[in-house]
Amino acid sequence: MAKTSVQFICRACGSVQSRWAGKCTDCGQWNTLEEHRVARGAAMDPLRGAAGGAGVTGAGVIGAAAVAEPPRARAINDVQPDVADGLRIATGINELDRVLGGHAPPPAPPPAGEVRVAGAGAGAGGIVPGSAILLGGDPGIGKSTLMLQAARQLARARRRVLYVTSEESAQQLQQRAERLDALGDGCDNLLVLADTNLARIIEQARQTGPAVMIVDSIQMIYKGDLPAAPGSVTQLRNCCLELVYHAKASGTALLLVGHVTKKGQVAGPRLLEHMVDTVLYFEGDRFHSHRVVRATKNRFGSTLEVGLFEMGEQGLSEVHDAAGVAASEYHARAGSVICPVMQGSRCLLVEIQALTATGILGAAKRKVSGLDGNRLAVLIAVLEKRAGLRLADQDVFTSSVGGMRVAEPAADLALALAIASAHHNRSLPERVCAVGEVGLGGEIRHVQQLEQRAREAQRLGFEHVIAPAPRDRARTASKLPGVIGVQTLDEAMQHLQ
Repeated sequence: MAKTSVQFICRACGSVQSRWAGKCTDCGQWNTLEEHRVARGAAMDPLRGAAGGAGVTGAGVIGAAAVAEPPRARAINDVQPDVADGLRIATGINELDRVLGGHAPPPAPPPAGEVRVAGAGAGAGGIVPGSAILLGGDPGIGKSTLMLQAARQLARARRRVLYVTSEESAQQLQQRAERLDALGDGCDNLLVLADTNLARIIEQARQTGPAVMIVDSIQMIYKGDLPAAPGSVTQLRNCCLELVYHAKASGTALLLVGHVTKKGQVAGPRLLEHMVDTVLYFEGDRFHSHRVVRATKNRFGSTLEVGLFEMGEQGLSEVHDAAGVAASEYHARAGSVICPVMQGSRCLLVEIQALTATGILGAAKRKVSGLDGNRLAVLIAVLEKRAGLRLADQDVFTSSVGGMRVAEPAADLALALAIASAHHNRSLPERVCAVGEVGLGGEIRHVQQLEQRAREAQRLGFEHVIAPAPRDRARTASKLPGVIGVQTLDEAMQHLQ
């Protein structure tokens, strides 16, 4: 029996320590080190190949798929590009392909009265073969539904898919697929495996040779030779590591579904996010219909893109023309301002609301939902110092409507106007929105892609956009006739009525 050594892994940053301590020396977090036992010896090298003997790991899950010869250093000019690396596997769900990366132009919107479910059209983006993708989200948000609909589209496109369900039986998955209308032509390529043992899962993957393997969820998978419960740091680290090794060696695209903690992070060590190529988060309120998919890490694309879905009776449907989704119920009122924000390559009109109420001097509340709390504190200080508002004894509550998270500084002006509007009980005109960054001196600073924001707002019925005064007034005024240029916060507040 191979000897084992004890290590301690930090749940927060994934660093490895030789002994336990109350505080991680790398990230400074307290009580995050957990015990992890590893076997010593060369048998733990999963890529040693035939030259090292058996060519397998301690559980024997990599096998002959490993590299036979070790790589050698060479000049970068001598590296030949692999044509297969540039070919992506389209999931058939355009909003998901957009987030995964690659050029995915939006399809034409469906005809009036027609509901197009997710997978009704796709662009050129998608999954890179051999990559590992981690999808996290709250329980009941729709992670399994999204993965099942993607598996259905891949199977209909003649791609073999292995769906490993560790939390449901094969019969439960079949019933859910029947409710989502995921059965029918082409589904012979969709294989279902209800198992939690890592060795058996990878053996089935070897025998079936799928193009895409979905594991739902990684927290329930276990490795039999490890003395730890499923979901522990030891099990998560080893199971994810060997699944990723198998994906890289065989060229199978791997999709892992993970739970999230109360703080909104994928459960388990952060090292799990370091092992994979892409980390996606499926967000939204389970009591509302709209869902958002965003990437926090993507080695093959941008992390700025978002995918929008709507949960209905037939599962998730794509929201193609999503510019005004978050502001669809907007009416001019005190404390409410529309802001055109950029999410990747698309512009979304988000309604930002604020409410002020009499509080206790020295103990006033500052609450945010979907916005940056630190930025709110700065804007309140600017409003008091530069605009003359007295907010020290006022409770301030702010939120972005529709579950959208707004983090860019371009929303400063809209948030400041919403607070001033609620405090004075005055509102902007009906068809006026605002965008701009607010400096500490009360000046309104330039924002990127102002032309695209203004045109998208005008397309959805807004006649004017309060924005930073253009640098070249003559040149910009001819392109953006609806822009109202302001230089200070006082000038912007004069438009409240």
